[in-house]
Amino acid sequence: MNHTSVNRGLMMSWAFDEGTGTSTIENVAQVRNEIQYVFNQAEFNEPQEPQWREGVMGSGLLFDGYSTYIAHTVHEGNKNMKQAYRDALSIGVWVAPRFYGWGSEGKLSAIVNNHDFDRKQGYLLGMFRHGSWSFQVGLEGGAWKEVWSPDGFELPKNEWSYVNAVFDGVRGEMKLYLNGSEIASADLPRGSRLADASDTELLIGKNNHSSLLADMFSLHMFSGILDELKIYNRALSPEEVVTSYRYVLDSAYQGSHPRLSYDEIKLDRTPLLTDRHRPQYHVSPAAHWMNEPHAPIYFDGHYHLFYQHNPLGPFFHQIHWGHWISKDLVHWRDLPVALAPEKDQLAPDGIWSGSATYDADGLPVLFFTAGNDSASPNQSVALARSTYSLDKNPDLVQWVKHPEPLIVQKKGMGAFGDFRDPFVWKDDGEWFALVGSGIEGEGGAALAFSSQDMMNWTYKGPLFKADIIKYPYLGPIWELPVLLPLGSDKQGKHKHLLLVSPVGQGADVEVFYWIGQLDKQNLSFIPDQEEPQLIDVGDFHFTGPSGMVDPKTGRNIIFTIAQGDRTSEMEYKSGWAHNGGLPISVYLRDDGRLGIEPIQELQSLRGNKLLSLHDKLLTETNELLQDVQGDMLEIQMEVESLSAKQLGVKVRRTPDGEEETLLFYDMNDSMFSVDRTKTSLHPGEKCRGIQGGKLELSEENLRLHIYIDRSMVEAYANGLKSLTTRVYPSRKDALGLEIWGDGDLLVKSLDIWEMQSIW
Repeated sequence: MNHTSVNRGLMMSWAFDEGTGTSTIENVAQVRNEIQYVFNQAEFNEPQEPQWREGVMGSGLLFDGYSTYIAHTVHEGNKNMKQAYRDALSIGVWVAPRFYGWGSEGKLSAIVNNHDFDRKQGYLLGMFRHGSWSFQVGLEGGAWKEVWSPDGFELPKNEWSYVNAVFDGVRGEMKLYLNGSEIASADLPRGSRLADASDTELLIGKNNHSSLLADMFSLHMFSGILDELKIYNRALSPEEVVTSYRYVLDSAYQGSHPRLSYDEIKLDRTPLLTDRHRPQYHVSPAAHWMNEPHAPIYFDGHYHLFYQHNPLGPFFHQIHWGHWISKDLVHWRDLPVALAPEKDQLAPDGIWSGSATYDADGLPVLFFTAGNDSASPNQSVALARSTYSLDKNPDLVQWVKHPEPLIVQKKGMGAFGDFRDPFVWKDDGEWFALVGSGIEGEGGAALAFSSQDMMNWTYKGPLFKADIIKYPYLGPIWELPVLLPLGSDKQGKHKHLLLVSPVGQGADVEVFYWIGQLDKQNLSFIPDQEEPQLIDVGDFHFTGPSGMVDPKTGRNIIFTIAQGDRTSEMEYKSGWAHNGGLPISVYLRDDGRLGIEPIQELQSLRGNKLLSLHDKLLTETNELLQDVQGDMLEIQMEVESLSAKQLGVKVRRTPDGEEETLLFYDMNDSMFSVDRTKTSLHPGEKCRGIQGGKLELSEENLRLHIYIDRSMVEAYANGLKSLTTRVYPSRKDALGLEIWGDGDLLVKSLDIWEMQSIW
């Protein structure tokens, strides 16, 4: 059959062959359609075009999953042709999905649609959960008909598929074709006609009935590449479908099915590198949403770190496990998503937080919270194994889930329905696990489990639980418990560090810790002091802890999320939300307190040294600082008070002081704080107020180790506390520094380096 004859009855066609620009042509009517894309007009970086990629023929258009779509109005000259489609309609399109939507409210992520579901009008071709897909139409008389892909015919991620949907009202049938072969059909009354939806927009990549999340994010958007979209006003025959499919194979691929390079479709961090607020030496996803990094593990010369990730956009939804790899804990490389929700009975609704450990053969395994909303409770502990034993790939890209959960919560095992974030470690051939939960009426708890084989687990009761009456801010539920060995104190007692993150009514969502002793036989923790302590005294920016003992150095290293402190509108405009904090080393000091320091490997990021001085008074120091500018800096300073009771440093400061952020120590009340009352004049940014916490320095001078990375500010005080905060100045000249005090002070030392991007 001649391919040209197939194009008879072609109503609309998009070849997406422009390869550049912010518009694409509908070829039948020669109408130019604008491509909606968040960075067409960018607020925080340079305007950028939609992302064009290699297609099956020429170029294709990449849809980012939350902002990219095309709205098409049928041209006057096409209206007669448009009326003809009421009796028959065919759609052919090449699709390469990048990620699947969750299918909120049962709606499809639209490939192309012109429908009004409430009035049962028009048509919709789109994808659902886990790669299933459907063609749906509204018929005259008010019926809504659907045909779905059967099991085994899902659209694979990161691969090209040729999809055809055919409505034949005369014969009374609907059909789906995948790569030229019929895979599904549905019967209709003969003589059926599509109900007209001409007053509804034809949308490519966005559902006509997209639900809105957080008043900002349209769900049910397509994520991936589209190419060669054609819509006909007649029913294509099976032979014509095959001819269209074979035309691409024979003309461009020597008869083989098109292959797609992962680099062509993966999330690309390049558009975000020029964002003036996005950190450049803190670890982050290539784009879109992350929450806590977790499951750090060292294997075969590499560190692996995973993270909670929504790859569809910068909003919390449809959580996967993202994956980074590094040789030095500083320079990270993006790897494909490690774990994703799948069509199974284990974790179809989310792959939530967990940890990593080694199996009996020394190979890495991942323990994760399996999200299954059809189960009660909807959270259980599951396991995934690396394919390293088969492929010897040190990147550990492939993971295979054990088909059944390993630990399922039962009544009386913590607060029923809250059971997540397993922290698993191996000790002397035995495995132990903590799971975040609570005790009804008592407060948050870390539940303890043990196993001889890593597969069969025995519940041991709470390792430790809160007294919610005495410490209401510890909340009813704990998440992300972490237990790390600290070694022996001066009395020879072996100490451990327990970290938790409280949530729920009344909880202060920060990282609290206790130092104490572990009763390994009874799996219980006895704190040295009942009252919990904070590692970080910022406000809600240092959260979501995970930890590991570094096999190379023996250090205890903690990873956290640095939350963005932005509105949904700002995150939509930016295309990203959150990043990791800098890895920190924690240790037991000689005085029994917890020592906290950024890891030494961060020194590899130092560029030019901008300033180095010693024993200067305040005025002279600030004169020397006038020429020091930057939004990616490392600062080390020691300040001695001569008469000042408050002293510190202003960062991200404009020359006139209209915008600035003050990090300061108050000697009267032993408080280490940040003043953000002048941080930003931008009306949409949230960074405001004064936040801080206790820091007992006794007779020590104030020593600050500060990292500035665009919107990130991390300050470490005397190796005892950190203060993590966010700053989003509106002015581009907010790049200055100034030492500050309410009286006389002596700058004992001040060293400042430029810092380099890890990307």
